[in-house]
Amino acid sequence: MTNTEFGLDTFGGVTRDAAGNPQSHAQVIRDIVDEAVLADQVGLDFFGVGEHHRQDFAVSSPEMVLAAVASRTERIRLGSAVTVLSSDDPVRVFERFATLDAVSNGRAEIVAGRGSFTESFPLFGFDLSQYEVLFEERLELLAALLKEQPVTWSGTTRAPLREQEVFPKTENGLRAWVGVGGSPESVVRTARHGFGLFLAIIGGSSDRFLPYVDLFERAQDQFGVERRPVAVHSPGLVAETDEQARAVVHDGWLAMRTKIGAERGWPPPRPGDFEREVAEGALYVGSPETVARKIAVTVQTLGLDRFDLKYDQGQVRHGDLMRSIELYGSQVVPLVRDMLS
Repeated sequence: MTNTEFGLDTFGGVTRDAAGNPQSHAQVIRDIVDEAVLADQVGLDFFGVGEHHRQDFAVSSPEMVLAAVASRTERIRLGSAVTVLSSDDPVRVFERFATLDAVSNGRAEIVAGRGSFTESFPLFGFDLSQYEVLFEERLELLAALLKEQPVTWSGTTRAPLREQEVFPKTENGLRAWVGVGGSPESVVRTARHGFGLFLAIIGGSSDRFLPYVDLFERAQDQFGVERRPVAVHSPGLVAETDEQARAVVHDGWLAMRTKIGAERGWPPPRPGDFEREVAEGALYVGSPETVARKIAVTVQTLGLDRFDLKYDQGQVRHGDLMRSIELYGSQVVPLVRDMLS
């Protein structure tokens, strides 16, 4: 675990200006590029950008943002968080990331997933009744394309391919993961197709995901495939003190949970929910020491190859995010490495 990587993910949530007003989508995207540059400067290993198609998130084309980041960074690896594969075409996904890999000199990664929102389905003309088969078929095809050999494939959701080559070729292949929210079937499917496992832990204690890590390892052994890495993505923010971090995050967290809960039929947050998630759950919010201790426990418990902090939080300012990135890279990660060693 001394070789564990540490990264950052952003969904491109709309931030606020000094007066508390929402920033434009264009400004949020420009700010994300600056945030990624800082992540590279403070020595982090990975920067992931999510894909959404709704008003409260600015990024609908992660690869475009990551290409801009690639032109201003040197070493940090760049990927999606996630690419909504169900409503995309695997051939185009491969082509875009192979191109990103070229312009970044081999630093591109794909994190494929079904996504936590469904707006892309009607937007691109897909039927939600095919939710499962779309992802299954597209993941199977993407796995075949990643071998960078002529592909023969057929399914029910797109045109078949026969001995089809796809370009550009990469120099050293693409690292690829599947983002999983906690379904055993998804874990087994990820193992079967030879992807890394990227667990999205956004609520509750991380130790409840240990059975999924065990299942992933057993499934890989049973399928006779090479062992792939395991990563975790969880939300959080770092500030100088626990009190400052909680004050920055609280209102936006409450507003987002309430809004998404209303959309999905969840009950509204109860008094104390925020504090419980910070103390015992999946919110990594606090001072460098507090966040480092919590990350170290998660890495040790699950035996992780990578931990990503989903650093953008609702209704915060760009300056708060920049300070969080600086503290995460310069103080949190070194503390975690010391604890793990």
